[in-house]
Amino acid sequence: MVKFTKQFEGQLIPEWKEAFVDYWQLKKYVKKIHRDSTSPTSKPIQKSSLTNNLCTSIQKLSLFGNQRRDREFIHVHSKVAWTSNKGVLYQTELLEQSDHNEAASAFFALLDLQLNKVNEFYLAKEKAFLDRGECLEKQLHILVELKTALKDKQKSKANSSHHGSKDEVTISGTISCDEESNRGVTDRILPNEETITEDMEKNDMQSIVSPRSEETVEKISKMEEEQSLSGSISNCHGNNLKIRIPLTNPTRAFSYLLWEDLINQSSKKHNSQGKKLHINKTKLHHAEKIIRGALVELYKGLGYLKTYRNLNMLAFIKILKKFDKVTNKQVLPIYLKVVESSYFNCSNKIMKLADEVEEIFVKQFAEDDRRKAMKYLKPTQRKESHSVTFFIGLFTGCFIALLIGYAIIAHTTGTYGPQSNTVYMETVYPLLSMFSLLFLHLFLYGCNIYMWRKNRINYSFIFELSPRKELKYRDVFLISTLSMTVVVGVLFVHMSLMDKGYSYSQVDLIPGLLFLAFLVLLMCPINIVYKSSRYRLLSVLRNIILSPLYKVVMLDFFMADQLCSQVPMLRNLEYVGCYYITGSYKTQDYGYCVGTKKFRDLAYVVSFLPYYWRAMQCARRWLDEGDMLAAGAKLGYEQEKSVGWLCVVVIMSSIATVYQLYWDFVKDWGLLQMNSKNPWLRNELILRQKFIYFFSMGLNLVLRLAWIQTVLHYNFGGVDYRLTGLFFAALEVIRRGHWNFYRLENEHLNNAGKFRAVKTVPLPFQEVDEQD
Repeated sequence: MVKFTKQFEGQLIPEWKEAFVDYWQLKKYVKKIHRDSTSPTSKPIQKSSLTNNLCTSIQKLSLFGNQRRDREFIHVHSKVAWTSNKGVLYQTELLEQSDHNEAASAFFALLDLQLNKVNEFYLAKEKAFLDRGECLEKQLHILVELKTALKDKQKSKANSSHHGSKDEVTISGTISCDEESNRGVTDRILPNEETITEDMEKNDMQSIVSPRSEETVEKISKMEEEQSLSGSISNCHGNNLKIRIPLTNPTRAFSYLLWEDLINQSSKKHNSQGKKLHINKTKLHHAEKIIRGALVELYKGLGYLKTYRNLNMLAFIKILKKFDKVTNKQVLPIYLKVVESSYFNCSNKIMKLADEVEEIFVKQFAEDDRRKAMKYLKPTQRKESHSVTFFIGLFTGCFIALLIGYAIIAHTTGTYGPQSNTVYMETVYPLLSMFSLLFLHLFLYGCNIYMWRKNRINYSFIFELSPRKELKYRDVFLISTLSMTVVVGVLFVHMSLMDKGYSYSQVDLIPGLLFLAFLVLLMCPINIVYKSSRYRLLSVLRNIILSPLYKVVMLDFFMADQLCSQVPMLRNLEYVGCYYITGSYKTQDYGYCVGTKKFRDLAYVVSFLPYYWRAMQCARRWLDEGDMLAAGAKLGYEQEKSVGWLCVVVIMSSIATVYQLYWDFVKDWGLLQMNSKNPWLRNELILRQKFIYFFSMGLNLVLRLAWIQTVLHYNFGGVDYRLTGLFFAALEVIRRGHWNFYRLENEHLNNAGKFRAVKTVPLPFQEVDEQD
């Protein structure tokens, strides 16, 4: 049977942990009372206590029922707080003297504090969710009216003489948002409702809605190209309404720039009133998906609040049972009545709101299909299969065996020795190095997921991952081991064929086919091999490349940081692509992609790209990437290896390293806080052993100094310098994997400090003043 402490810790919402009952501290007080009662100094008192308990038990009989209230151990007083957001405050008074009155007083003082805290937090969250639900109801009402107006416009156009025109149908007018018109909106079904799509982040546009007057206007102008229709909708208390579709990806940004700034500006010149509403089916579809996503997040928050109530109620019951067991008092029935009558347990507003949200979602977004709606409101996580664990072990064993065989053949042929095979090291080795760094990084990401889950760091919420599609750490390990088994297996066959006398021209295409197979698999549209994760990766890479054009989310920042540690891998990728695309593999002309000026310059650009992308993400704080200048100095030193360039490299790299260490420790990890209760760390720590943080800072410092090798070009014995470069590149990847854990730990603690457990979705329809 699982102990309640582990059950409680495993089921609570991590971001709300500080708002839950401090069960651990209450348990410490109960243990202290138990130690005091069982200590040798308290044994004589125990006899007296035993007599008192016997008398108390006799008094509980019906004969002494009229004296029961006088012999109660506690009495809980309640009073209304001065501030309305705290509700009712509770305070417990001890009515009976006992051997451990001081410890019991401290216990009930803490218990009252926890009960008041739970009520206050529940009241605040309930109010926030109710306000959010009311706002979403208004948004849905506006959406219904706009869709109805658009449908009427489509009918009017079909009956008009211009029915053959292919112009897009748009509507214009004012929108009502008064509270009375929103009543009963849940009973209306949207016309021509489109089915739910899995992707809730399609390309959207941004437009402005402005009321013309309070009068109802219906007029179709045959001279207007856009064929706009004035809606019969009332004014919104003298305020304008604006439709805001967040520009969260490059396509939306381009659409907004081209459509809104060009087309709408030209239409305003021909409009005497200066403002006109342009709403088409696409814009309404985007607004509809935003509202749908907001409803999903609201329902998730309501579910969290239900869990919060149930777990806290259970915690109060458990701790009171422990207190009764230790003290032989009957406190549970008395205090439990107070807890059951407190606000967080009695209020049913959240239940009603959850039912309303469920009903709205089923009717408006799931075509009255409850099962389809529940897939989005209550998504179930994929079940982990034992076969995945089996194949991880299988492919790990295969990888180790093939790697040993590859190392033996490479040693016997002297491929990596002092007199290495130049053709092989310049043509095949970059491919092996590229895949090794890539899948090492992926393996470390799997380790990160394991540690995040173990330490209750909500990485799925931080990265905004779907619980139905996100990769578990076993899935990541399976991809890493399978991929490296294939890579090492193919290269083992390639080297074996060369060892048997096959020429390079006969076998040199094998690594290229391997590279092509991975590219095809990455972009394969068939739903195999984690398609959703592959496409999410491609979309994140696209967003990083076009980062100046849209708002960057946490996952984009995180991925750009990973690319900054994979510069050697990107340079190998550029070289391998050049080698096979230009056809150099046919003649083993490996010097073409290195000696030709345009490809050499391209290699320098590839080295700069990760820092450029990261700098574009931090356009307002470009100093975040202090290592960009160091990278430029290193490239200059590679072109002209002089003492002057060497001094520039050392100076710039030293400055960049100091700045990077500061940013790692202070900004990304949140450590080195002078006034923290944990000296030189931070107030809140997830790992219990503090020395781990100091060790991690020291390790990060050592691994940050790997750039020294690019200056010294130190070789280990007779090992080829390329292997030395791979070793130091792998150290940087390991440093990044180590950095990832503390980066997300700090982000998680920031969310927990603000009790942020659900995403706040910006709503499309917003009120603005007429002056705006």
